[in-house]
Amino acid sequence: MSENASAVPAAGRTPVDFWFDPLCPWAWMTSRWVLEVEKVRDIEVHWHVMSLAVLNEPKLDELPEEYREMLTTKAWGPIRVVTAAWQKHGADVLGPLYTALGTRFHNQGEGPTREAVVAALDEVGLPADLIDYADQEDFEFDAELRASHKEGIEKVGQDVGTPVIALPGPDGEQIAFFGPVVTPAPKGEQAARLWDGTVAVASVPGFYEIKRTRTAGPDFSNL
Repeated sequence: MSENASAVPAAGRTPVDFWFDPLCPWAWMTSRWVLEVEKVRDIEVHWHVMSLAVLNEPKLDELPEEYREMLTTKAWGPIRVVTAAWQKHGADVLGPLYTALGTRFHNQGEGPTREAVVAALDEVGLPADLIDYADQEDFEFDAELRASHKEGIEKVGQDVGTPVIALPGPDGEQIAFFGPVVTPAPKGEQAARLWDGTVAVASVPGFYEIKRTRTAGPDFSNL
């Protein structure tokens, strides 16, 4: 089962659309869970870009200074590179590139550095000059990035973030949700049970939110 984003799922598999920003450690953990689910349930993940920088543009002045600085100085570069890779080399590169980036950003503690992005591009066989898009303020593919972001966020509303997951519901109507927020990413049958429960809850008309307070979480210090 590959990290592909092709438009047509394999026979018998349910297409699951996953919108991500490579900067977000919570989205990273959820993405690793979904890949575990892909091993034990008949789903096929299709990757799409969204952007925390785009999401927070209208409310930058309301955000804590540290988070605002992170969005303005670190959030644009990686998502521009990923979007450019998608536009120039096709959607099939999104899954492998996300894995290469996330492993460096989050698992290896490198953070969203230029060096980490270049190494990720090299790992998946993409041209190194894609890094030039990181600093392109008049971004060539800005419209495509914003369109993909809008497609995902409009399924769940502006008050959430990344990731967004969407799939056909039991009655054929699409269901979509933010999250789930989970760490560490469950594996095997535990991953499957969480998937089954999440889809069941999200399929209930009128369902709004389920939440509990936890103290554990991913390390944000590298961002």
